[in-house]
Amino acid sequence: MQRYVITRNGKTTVVEGWRAWLLSAALLAGFWLLFVLVFLLFIGASITIGLLLLLLVPALGLAALFRRLFDGR
Repeated sequence: MQRYVITRNGKTTVVEGWRAWLLSAALLAGFWLLFVLVFLLFIGASITIGLLLLLLVPALGLAALFRRLFDGR
């Protein structure tokens, strides 16, 4: 049997039975939602950094090449 003991403002409440299962399901769904949001944040950050590197590295290489070609020396 599942049982939760919650103490708030000095008052103790015992949650058991179907309410405890419902509370467990809600907590599990909340943690999964938090996990998915963090996962999507990391995926978005990695895609952004990868795209920046994909565009900036060749651009910097071309800028260095043009600087070397058109240098006054």
